[in-house]
Amino acid sequence: MRRLARPIVPRPADTARRLRALAAAPFRPRALAAALYAVLALPLALAGFLLTLAGLAAGLVLSVTALGPWLLAATVRATLALGAVQRALVRRLLGLDIEAPEPQRPRGALDWRRAVLTGRAGRRAAGCALLTPFTAALACAAVLAYVYGVLLALHPLLAPLNNETRRAPDGTTRQVSLEFLGQQVDTWPRWLIPVCLGLLLLATAPHLVRHALVPHRAVLASLLGPSADERRIRALEETRAHAVEDAAATLRRIERDLHDGTQARLVGLAMHLTLIRELVGAGADRDRVLAAVDAARGNAGQAITELRRLVKGIHPPVLDEGLPAALASLTADSALPVTLTTDLCERPAPAVESIVYFCTAELLTNAAKHSGATSAAVQVTARDGRLNLRVSDDGRGGAVIGAGSGLTGLLARVRTVDGTMTCDSPPGGPTVITVELPTA
Repeated sequence: MRRLARPIVPRPADTARRLRALAAAPFRPRALAAALYAVLALPLALAGFLLTLAGLAAGLVLSVTALGPWLLAATVRATLALGAVQRALVRRLLGLDIEAPEPQRPRGALDWRRAVLTGRAGRRAAGCALLTPFTAALACAAVLAYVYGVLLALHPLLAPLNNETRRAPDGTTRQVSLEFLGQQVDTWPRWLIPVCLGLLLLATAPHLVRHALVPHRAVLASLLGPSADERRIRALEETRAHAVEDAAATLRRIERDLHDGTQARLVGLAMHLTLIRELVGAGADRDRVLAAVDAARGNAGQAITELRRLVKGIHPPVLDEGLPAALASLTADSALPVTLTTDLCERPAPAVESIVYFCTAELLTNAAKHSGATSAAVQVTARDGRLNLRVSDDGRGGAVIGAGSGLTGLLARVRTVDGTMTCDSPPGGPTVITVELPTA
């Protein structure tokens, strides 16, 4: 006989907790910050709209004179300053970070005017100043849910302050503060109608404000921030600079290693060979000659070892056998037990293979040194022209990209081939680093 499932009855403590959360939702800092922004955005947008419209109109009328272009440039520059204020306000209150356009560096007054009038950032900022009053008005209207919600919820307390004297046809007078569908709601239990309606408005106010701000946020993000082409150009410039710096640092490291290591070993080898020749010519005993030969052979062996290590740091020879074999050799030599999974439908480009190899080596080294992990896992897959590297460990977590960590250098190397890197490392672990690269 099949047993019937018992219905899940919410516990009183859970119900009370949910009611408290629902009651506190409209007054949480994020909800209040969004409401405050909606209130401030409208006057700011209206002021910018009127000043921009008046400046552009006056500049166009006076464009036949020498003053017109300067007035237009000053108006556009004012819209850029207004855009900076809006970016700061939306970042502070809504948590939306909008990148600022590239700063202009004019060489003179005429160059400044030409740069302002012909720059895309100025035109986009002027368009934003002309569009934002409409989106800000929608957001500000949503704040009325807070206003009427508070007034209706507190109606029993505010009713004595909001009385209106009305005269009936028979000449009598009565005090009325609120009517609903022709009925007075100034007495118990009719007070429950405005109170419940006010509580409902307050509960929905944060959602109304958040959704009403969506068009305004979209306008600001699309017009005050850089365009997709500008972001692409900026990313290419940054990755090119990182690639040049990385190449220069690599050359300096190779030069230093050759000068301080291999070159010193070869100089010592040459000195020992000269000593051997002098000992043989002078008829020295056999032990002294053999000691000099052993020293020369030791220097030669150390020079060969350093050269191999140097060559491996430039391009590991094991990569010639393919990325799976190189990663298998790398994980086998790791200080942690590593589980390796590779699934490559196509062989990546040599540069991509080298980046994957060095990223894996660096991430495994970080896991062994800093995370306190007892095991790690490396997973590499390649599908549809994209290669995905996932390195995870069971350490203490807390890894972040930036703040001088080694992950910043890995991100710079990954971005040189239009790759991305994400880090998911909550306190207590686990840590998961994901690198995505193009295979070609």
